[in-house]
Amino acid sequence: MKELLEYREKLIARLGEAAEEFCEACKSFESPFEKVEGDWTVHQIAAHTRDVEKFIYGQRIRRTLREENPEFTSFDADAWMAEHYDKDEPLDKMLAEFLAGVKEVCEILSEMPPESWSRLSRHEALGGELTSQLWVERSLAHFKEHLKTLKNGENQ
Repeated sequence: MKELLEYREKLIARLGEAAEEFCEACKSFESPFEKVEGDWTVHQIAAHTRDVEKFIYGQRIRRTLREENPEFTSFDADAWMAEHYDKDEPLDKMLAEFLAGVKEVCEILSEMPPESWSRLSRHEALGGELTSQLWVERSLAHFKEHLKTLKNGENQ
C-alpha cells in the first residue's frame, strides 16, 4: 500500500511538472505558427492539449470523483479542432488556462482520500471499470506525448 501511495504522490507531482515543461516548450519556439508535427503548429498543439485536458481528461477525472460510475463518449480530436480552433487566440492565454486546469486537478487529487483513486467510470468504446487513476495516467501520457513532439521539433 505504501508503494501505491508513493506512486500516486509522484503521479500528481509529475502531472504538474510535465504541464510546466509543456508550456515552456511551447514558448521556446520563435513562432507559435511553426509546424512541428505534420501540418500542426505549436499553436495548434497548445490549443489541442489545453482543450483535451479541459474538456476530456480533466472532466473525466472530476466526474469520476463526484458521480457514480459516469459514462463517457469518444472524442474526435480532428473534428473538435475543425470546429473550435481559433488561430487568433493568444498562445499565452491558452497556456495559462492549460496550466491552471492542471494545477486545479493536482489540488483535487492531493486532497482526496486514497480510495477515490479507485472510483469507477465507463467509456462507450473502452468499456467499464475505468478508474479515476487511469484518467490521471492518460492525461499525463497525453501531454507528455505532445511535449515529446515539441522537444523533437526544437531539435530540427
